Amino acid sequence: MNKGPIPLRDTDADNELVRTAAGGDRQAFDDLVRRHQDRVFNLCLWFLGDYDEADDMAQEVFIKAFRSLKSFRFEAKFSTWLYRITVNTCKNRATSLEYRLKKWTDRLDAGDVNPGDAAAEDQRIQAASPQDQLEQKENIQQIRKAINGLSGDKKTVVVLRDMEGMAYDEIARITGMTMGTVKSKLARARAELLIYLKDVI
Repeated sequence: MNKGPIPLRDTDADNELVRTAAGGDRQAFDDLVRRHQDRVFNLCLWFLGDYDEADDMAQEVFIKAFRSLKSFRFEAKFSTWLYRITVNTCKNRATSLEYRLKKWTDRLDAGDVNPGDAAAEDQRIQAASPQDQLEQKENIQQIRKAINGLSGDKKTVVVLRDMEGMAYDEIARITGMTMGTVKSKLARARAELLIYLKDVI
């Protein structure tokens, strides 16, 4: 009895969409965006800490991906290639003078509370009671602050491994680090976070 076509693996499905999109099919690229937009946005949010900024950066990531699609060589997974673009775009943005000035004026205007962070956290927190919800929000703010205090590479590996759950080998491919470097930076980053968050976790 025919049960219909066997579903494509994620990598195969991505590759098929990439080939079609590179040939000029905009719908295929839109499908790629839908498959990966949540994770790209989450990465941007962890790196930048601002909902609106993360939304803008996610759009910029997909614009860059679209423009570079013909250079994709299928030597790695499309997702790995896309997340490398995401990490580099966010790191460049986070170190730009314009972004640092914007963050500084946001803190002045909002009393060191970023409305974008609160909006993003509200979407992600489901609590049993208002008290639990408040405690979760405060903990997330402390964790986000601690992660943002890490130096560049340590922050990158923590976000990719502990926030997004990526495998070590994929993190190595995204960042260009060796597996050993990824693990050592992650260990140092976690040690720093444990010290900072000893009263939170």
